Amino acid sequence: MRRRSFLKTAAFAPMLLSPSKIFAQDFDLIIRSGRVIDPSLNLDTVADVGILNGRIANIAPSIVSDGADEINAVNKIVIPGLLDIHSHYARDDQGPHICLSDGVTGWVDAGSAGADNIDEIVAVARSAPQPARILLNIGRLGVIPEGDTADISLANVEVAKSAIARNLDYVVGVKARLTSGVTANDIVVIRRAQEVASYFKLPLMIHMGQSESTMPSLLAELKPGDVVTHMYAPPPNAIIDEDGRIFSEVLEARRRGIWFDVANGRTDHLRWDTFDEIMATGFWPDTISTDGFSTSRSAPSVRDYPNVMSKFLNFGMNIKSVIAASTLTPSRVFPFLRDKGTLNVGAPADIAVLDLQEGNFQFIDNYENVRNGTYRFFPFETILGGQRAPRV
Repeated sequence: MRRRSFLKTAAFAPMLLSPSKIFAQDFDLIIRSGRVIDPSLNLDTVADVGILNGRIANIAPSIVSDGADEINAVNKIVIPGLLDIHSHYARDDQGPHICLSDGVTGWVDAGSAGADNIDEIVAVARSAPQPARILLNIGRLGVIPEGDTADISLANVEVAKSAIARNLDYVVGVKARLTSGVTANDIVVIRRAQEVASYFKLPLMIHMGQSESTMPSLLAELKPGDVVTHMYAPPPNAIIDEDGRIFSEVLEARRRGIWFDVANGRTDHLRWDTFDEIMATGFWPDTISTDGFSTSRSAPSVRDYPNVMSKFLNFGMNIKSVIAASTLTPSRVFPFLRDKGTLNVGAPADIAVLDLQEGNFQFIDNYENVRNGTYRFFPFETILGGQRAPRV
């Protein structure tokens, strides 16, 4: 496999360097000679990254140090750790460890559990190696085959408030799945979910696509800081009209501070024709996420976070924008991630080292449609708090 040749590095940003430290500082770990890309610093260059006491200590063309552990990152991409704000990694104990080895150093479980089963999901998040938090499903039983709120009584405001109050340190928002068949009445459910979220001043994430109500009517129920997930879901009621144009209400929602998230998933959430129409408008995602599980490596449409990133690199976005949507922007959505998504000196040393390969790769949507792409990110090494994570 050949590395991507046309993605040239920018000139080194000298303001990041402290010459007095380059030759005089000890480090615990040095990542050597990788292509360091950090949109938070407008940085794209080949450099060494020095880590000390769990934090980024220096980025320089060449760091001299005796005794430090080293990672050879020649021909690799070195970026802040990936932040997956729509996942279901808390469904079992293995999920957090599997995604960590794929480069994910912070995640949110998006509504796996409701008020009646939140405790077991919170327990997984608490024990995760990386920072992790939970969105409470407004349906009190969480995600269920019969439909989370197909029985509208399951969207119980007071029960949801009580569950969040018990877990305020780990619940960072509310989730409402609005697909037809999942809910008996999407407007009633979104209003109940918003009542709960607003009571605690938390964001609401709505699962869109194939809803009974129109996208503009659903967006009218959202406030700044809320999240629209599965943004590439096909009609009915996608974010584009029948002529492939982004609804004016969608554009206005983004202007007033509503985030639009990928959540690739396995079924119904991404179809190539809808994807192409949306990407052609220039309405790119704010955040890239997987909707992943511990079993996602066996799901051809997901595989791992770097595979989902690769779809956007091949079919519309430049590498800096893909990395920003995977690191910097997710760090702004939820406060617990605010010190993540950066390689700035002093920041936690949470780093993903990726191998960007060139070849012939297949990418699959949620409808078993296959297209070929030329580039694929693969996990190479993950650093969490300055420590090398084991490959699972």
